[in-house]
Amino acid sequence: MAARITELEIKLGFAEDLIDTLNGTVFRQQEQIDLLQSQLTELYRRMREAEGQERRDPGEEIPPHY
Repeated sequence: MAARITELEIKLGFAEDLIDTLNGTVFRQQEQIDLLQSQLTELYRRMREAEGQERRDPGEEIPPHY
């Protein structure tokens, strides 16, 4: 019985270590997602601003087949 309890304690220790490792990985990934999302939001905002400022003369545009 004691050997079985010891084996379960060892497995529990490994499981706790794995959970801590996975938790750290998920945390870092969420930080990266948050950063990328803020960068995408900023890029989208800049593109919207540029659309409003950009004035094109249709006669100066190159046709798509060139």
